[in-house]
Amino acid sequence: MTTRDTMELKEDAIRAQYDAALALLTGFDHAPRLAKALEAPQAERSPGIGTRPRFRSTTPGLVTRPTIRPGGVRIVERIESGTDGLISPLQASVLHALRRSLAIALAMGETFAAQSALVELKKANLEGRLPDLKRAEFTDLLAAEALLVLYTFANATAYLLAPHLTATTVEVGTVDEILTDNAPLALQGVLWELDQDIATFATDEPRLAATVAAFAEALMEKLALRAQTAPRLEAFTGASWKVEADGLTIAGFKPARAAKGGQITMQFKKPHEVVGNHIAKYQSLRLAKMLMAYDFDRKLNPFAELGGFIFTFMGDGKPGTGKTTLIQMMAGLLNDYCTVAGYPFRYQNFSIDQIDSYQGKSGQNAKAFIDSVLDPGVIGFGTIDDIDQVAGKRGDRQSSAGQQEVTAVFMQAFAGAGTVVRGNCTFGMFSNYPENVDDALRQRAGARFLVDGPKTREDYIDILSLLLGKNHQIPLGDHDLFAAQEIKKAVAASFEGHSKPHEDGLLRVWDKVASDIGPLDTIAKIGRYLKAIQEADDRFTGRAIKNITDAVKVRAMDFELPDEWMENPDLFLFKPYDEKLTMIRGLMSPITVEMVIQEVNRYADSEFRYADKSDEVAIEGMVRDYRRTEEAKRRYLEGKG
Repeated sequence: MTTRDTMELKEDAIRAQYDAALALLTGFDHAPRLAKALEAPQAERSPGIGTRPRFRSTTPGLVTRPTIRPGGVRIVERIESGTDGLISPLQASVLHALRRSLAIALAMGETFAAQSALVELKKANLEGRLPDLKRAEFTDLLAAEALLVLYTFANATAYLLAPHLTATTVEVGTVDEILTDNAPLALQGVLWELDQDIATFATDEPRLAATVAAFAEALMEKLALRAQTAPRLEAFTGASWKVEADGLTIAGFKPARAAKGGQITMQFKKPHEVVGNHIAKYQSLRLAKMLMAYDFDRKLNPFAELGGFIFTFMGDGKPGTGKTTLIQMMAGLLNDYCTVAGYPFRYQNFSIDQIDSYQGKSGQNAKAFIDSVLDPGVIGFGTIDDIDQVAGKRGDRQSSAGQQEVTAVFMQAFAGAGTVVRGNCTFGMFSNYPENVDDALRQRAGARFLVDGPKTREDYIDILSLLLGKNHQIPLGDHDLFAAQEIKKAVAASFEGHSKPHEDGLLRVWDKVASDIGPLDTIAKIGRYLKAIQEADDRFTGRAIKNITDAVKVRAMDFELPDEWMENPDLFLFKPYDEKLTMIRGLMSPITVEMVIQEVNRYADSEFRYADKSDEVAIEGMVRDYRRTEEAKRRYLEGKG
């Protein structure tokens, strides 16, 4: 984002560096000091998985001599090699991004030199009049310039390449050839290493862009660590610059957030266009605003710290009840909020077409999807449509190996030993047949959104009017359009409806417990009710209790962040993390018995609903098999007679 103390990095200053930038891409010789040329990947190695040999001296202070002949670095030739004589649009985009990024970095280096004592010290050194007392300062400033030029180059490269990235990912390892003698040598060092990575990993066009972007990210990570202890960087870290033509903001050793967002192709929906589905709509609205509370500096969301954040949820309902519309609404809200705040927003969907017959590929696709949404540099929303088809049930012989791989990846990502919930993203699993989803995977959905579509007479009038549009003269009649969709009133009624269970199996458990111990008004009595549910359905485990308590904590935050906080980011979004935390705590309400009972019943109802459907489907299948067997016997006996 741009603040009032942000200066402009002049376009003329950037374009003045184009010739120097192109010369670096066209060709130079470099003898690596700290890294070794990568070998071509072995045939059996999985695509995109590579390790970078590290060749650092173990003797502190020792400067190693070049051990191999100077190598020619020709990045333009490298990228253009293998073409049919005509460079492709993506190859051209990568080269343009590299040249532009190098020019921005060189211009940033000149700006730093002019704002510090480096310009005068360089001049004195060239003229042979640099005082001995200034040599240490000169060395420190040259190293500082090298670090900021390298970081600006990597930052701009990642930013400019972001729109060209696909779901393809490449792991390039760490960047070793980081030299800080001076900025030109520093750029030659990292470009030599980038050339090695392109030769090793960029086996096709999507992997070319992914390789360069991954290299830029790895370089930024390494430089940010080096900068923490490097001197003489105050002139760079204490201000920020804006490159107007690209919308790029350079703010010290922080990545440009907009670099990772990308464009979304989707027909967004407004909340009033979601008819019915009151609880699901209400929770989606609140979740969208919760995500916006994420603090990019702390890389944590106050809602995640307070325990009221929905990391995973499942939306289930019959076909045509509005699951897709719900996704379009939530994605549209997040897109609008992020546009106002200047935050990068990334939406990803994982569907059946990403299941591959090649062993291991489906798991790689699922991991790439998860990593893309989890990226702490973006606000992420990931959806898995028709998860009952995408992820296979363990032990189901009809599930493919690819579906089993996806199930394993999702289970580890959503509630594995290494799962970290930062609060910058959420995953929604959607299905018409949730009973066909693996039990353990389904229970990793922390919240349940029953997408049951329009229910009341008013809902059906509203949806008819909405879908007819305006190209008609039919009178509305005696009806207050969309009044039934007034969210708070509808949600209050929906929550109240869960004061008793809906499913017959759970209702029998409720009646039995209530007759034995009376009203459930203490933790002990509610605990006995939970145990009775577990005795009726052994899939109701400790994870179910955790999901229920998480939902209760969400209810304790039964407030919507004010719309003006989203419209004017200075009121909340741009506040320091601790201040956001205090503001949210001030809006919280205490947990009540009614909240706990309602959330127990909502969650347990869904499990009983899934179990009943699953059992009914199995029974119907067995009945059909018996009928076929009997018919086969009859025909066999008739034919024999």
